[in-house]
Amino acid sequence: MQQNALNVLGTPLVPCSYDPLTGYYRDGCCNTDEQDQGSHVICAKVTQAFLDFSVQQGNDLVTPRPQYRFAGLVAGDRWCLCALRWRQAYEAGVAPPVVLECTQSRALDFVTLAQLQSV
Repeated sequence: MQQNALNVLGTPLVPCSYDPLTGYYRDGCCNTDEQDQGSHVICAKVTQAFLDFSVQQGNDLVTPRPQYRFAGLVAGDRWCLCALRWRQAYEAGVAPPVVLECTQSRALDFVTLAQLQSV
């Protein structure tokens, strides 16, 4: 896990959500490392349009999966999203809004700050 991570604004990374408990490490933050193949670095406030889109792409974020400490998401929840999934949703016009201070700087390897700020 990256210690002292920065967000896309260049300041210390702020937790995304403790309820639901998010993050690759389920620590509330969009922390990452080389084992995080999906780069769960974008903190977004999910919308119903995004959740529906994600299900259509084969990633059901709605159904609870207790074995993974996952309660299922509802519109309005904050969640650390995979950078490529957010970009895919952005390109489809259904990207959820991003919480910049909670979005890990590695997100900029996949999308621009302008894209993150545009929704």
